[in-house]
Amino acid sequence: MNARHQATGSAYFIAKETERPETHTLSVVVDNEPGVLARVIGLFSGRGYNIESLTVSETEHEKHISRITIVTRGTPHVLEQIKAQLERIVPVHRVVDLTVVAHELGHEKPLERELALVKVAGSGEHRVEALRLADAFKATVIDANIEHFIFEVRGRTSTIEQFIAIMAPLGLVEVCRTGVAAMTRGPEGM
Repeated sequence: MNARHQATGSAYFIAKETERPETHTLSVVVDNEPGVLARVIGLFSGRGYNIESLTVSETEHEKHISRITIVTRGTPHVLEQIKAQLERIVPVHRVVDLTVVAHELGHEKPLERELALVKVAGSGEHRVEALRLADAFKATVIDANIEHFIFEVRGRTSTIEQFIAIMAPLGLVEVCRTGVAAMTRGPEGM
């Protein structure tokens, strides 16, 4: 049996040959109660879907409503399956594919931002170069001593990844990222 057509338990391999995987950002509005996030994550892991980024926070304290932002990758068919299955989970109020909405509004992607804390250890020229490059990325030094810096950098995921790649040869020690927060452009809410 061809490796591309082997049964793996993942819905990624059910897609037609002509469909190409795409990266989409989903916004899921849920009740803020114990176990909801586990059920959402269980849907992904149980069906072999991958989550590239995940953020969750309560957005309406009085109503106990949270918003989960998920970046995932799949064919259009798989993405529709994910959305339909998320909508069937009981505490889910609504699911919006922000990437589709952005395309409908004439934009390539929704507004997406991420924050990262990046620890860089070094001395001499590496230290000076790390500071110079951090300034170019508008990264903020939030902790420093004679052995290391911890930078806070915000922006698009690609900017964060570029900053991390540039810091790697200068003494990158550790990275902590928040995951993507996203919204559609325009005056309407989701």
